[in-house]
Amino acid sequence: MGYFSLATLASLALSFASVSAAVTWTATPFNPASIPLAVRTPYLSTWLPQGAGTALNEAWPTFWNGDIQGWAGYIRVDGTVYNFLGTPGNSGTTKATQKAMTFTSTQSTFVLGAGGVDLTVNFLSPVEPTNLVLQSLPFSYMALTVAANDGGSHSVQVYSDISAEWASGDDSQTVNWATDGIGGSVITHSVQLATQETETMTYQTGQDIVVRGQFISNGKLSNTQDSAFRAVNNDWPVFAFAHDLGTVTTTATAPVVYTVGRVRDPAIEYLIANDATQARSSYFWSTYATVDAAIAAFLPDYANAVTRANTFDVKVNSDASAISADYASIVALSIRQALGATEITISKTSAGAWNTTDIMMFLKEISSDGNVSTVDVIFPAWPLFLYVNPVFGKYLLLPLFAYQATGQYPNKWAVHDMGASYPKALGHNDGADEPMPLEESGNMLIMTLSYAQKSGDNSLLTTYSTLLDQWTQFLIAEALIPANQISTDDFAGSLANQTNLAIKGIVGIKAMSNIWSTLGNPTQSSNYSLIASSYVSQWQVLAIAPGNTHLTLSYGSPTSWGLSYNLYGDKLLGLNLFPASVYTMQTAWYKTVEDTYGVPLDTRHTYTKSDWQIWTSAIVTDTTLRNSLITAVKNYAADGLSNSPLGDWYDAISGDNDGFKARPVVGGHLALLAL
Repeated sequence: MGYFSLATLASLALSFASVSAAVTWTATPFNPASIPLAVRTPYLSTWLPQGAGTALNEAWPTFWNGDIQGWAGYIRVDGTVYNFLGTPGNSGTTKATQKAMTFTSTQSTFVLGAGGVDLTVNFLSPVEPTNLVLQSLPFSYMALTVAANDGGSHSVQVYSDISAEWASGDDSQTVNWATDGIGGSVITHSVQLATQETETMTYQTGQDIVVRGQFISNGKLSNTQDSAFRAVNNDWPVFAFAHDLGTVTTTATAPVVYTVGRVRDPAIEYLIANDATQARSSYFWSTYATVDAAIAAFLPDYANAVTRANTFDVKVNSDASAISADYASIVALSIRQALGATEITISKTSAGAWNTTDIMMFLKEISSDGNVSTVDVIFPAWPLFLYVNPVFGKYLLLPLFAYQATGQYPNKWAVHDMGASYPKALGHNDGADEPMPLEESGNMLIMTLSYAQKSGDNSLLTTYSTLLDQWTQFLIAEALIPANQISTDDFAGSLANQTNLAIKGIVGIKAMSNIWSTLGNPTQSSNYSLIASSYVSQWQVLAIAPGNTHLTLSYGSPTSWGLSYNLYGDKLLGLNLFPASVYTMQTAWYKTVEDTYGVPLDTRHTYTKSDWQIWTSAIVTDTTLRNSLITAVKNYAADGLSNSPLGDWYDAISGDNDGFKARPVVGGHLALLAL
């Protein structure tokens, strides 16, 4: 089942108009490449593209991949109509003037002047780390408040719509829709936009220019429905609400709240034992029997949701600002993007009841591949989950552990992902997943131990100790002298004797030593600890360039170098496995090779990765360099050269994005907060 919903909202679809002008408004903390509007899941991911600067009414909102998701808004002030959202083509209107844009970890807020009033538009994509029902709801808010800016009083009406583009990425597809009152004070367009139902609220569905023209001419809608179901691009059907706010003074009005969302059921197809598949649904179904019931609870909870969001935003900002203001801004931009790639799911019991003890979280590798729960995408994002709520990390690891525990995956190392194409988590029973054996085995060991350390929950250690030890045995055989293989940075190509990859493998072995210690096996713990320490000594001989100037990219290549970000695992787990001299040596070296937008990933290219730069900033021994690496990432994010959701792969000299966008790996920007 697929279901798009709008609560007091509607939208339009036309041509994409991206205006890359200079920023003329106050942008706090800065103007990013794309501003998150409604970002909750891989399928609810709506952004405002920016480039060098695009006001809320200078472009259509888009899906993360750039497809238009028509979302229009008007405000009528004393009979004059101003466009505040999207770029609808109706005549007889003027554009509101954007005065300010602010983003936090959960909210993007715009202030626009429209004649004698200021309109504040708040887009809230909640982050609910302690409530699985709320976190799993695939809905987001838009709220409008209005106040006079000239000391006077004004007659004000507001309007918003969404288009059928929200229901399909293929504009030639036919869509169906309906408008219903679902009890209480909520009315819903089921393609779907929902809003509060009041005596001054009107609605209408129909052709974009007709519905919008009705509001422009009359300040209200006709309370009629267009039942001629048709293709998205056939007279562009839109689903609209209008609210009459009456007389507005200098006191801000109560918010007019809209909800937009996309519901899919089942959410995930998951491979279980004996090559069988299991349909998994979003967690919220355990509380709400219908989509309407979920919307009816979500929409009126806006005031409480804002309070919770503000509390979360303040905490994140306080924690990150202790590092630097630039760091706080990068963290704030990253949280919705990372969590918006995930879905929390449950299964049903044999009796058909929701099994809330069987919780699994899945992550989409957005833009770079589309895989399900890619281990080396979860790994760079891991600091976010440890910081927000470590149990999210457990739920992300469980599908991977449970699948491999069935014995269907034939390789002796950890699997690369749960499936080639989201949302089909069908495993790799043929063992032909992308081969990153050392990478993924080390990742699983590091993440599993760090979860146990942060949460005090050893259940993953006890349940899956056999798998964890199997992967450790592989690392013992392969980590010190890595074979020719790819790492998580697969775009850079394969390479033998990778210094950074060896670090990960050695850290993984030591992690298993600590796991066995926790599980009460001191003999095995001591054995693995001795192996890891021995490997570190041998690794230093192999990996350090002559003169002890830096770590090489690969053994035997003295002029090569790269970001040795896998040392972060040593710090995260508190192992103290690698000597302090390695960290001070690398700190000194990075100062000599830093470019405009940071340190290149390695000597093969001039590009770098924002996640690995922030990981590196967390382990260098000099605060000035730490802050410089962080500021380089912030400057890239604010350079105005892209209009896509934050990309993690870019050129360290020019600041140009190298193709990735909207990926959850930006969760790695919380690396300093997870230590």
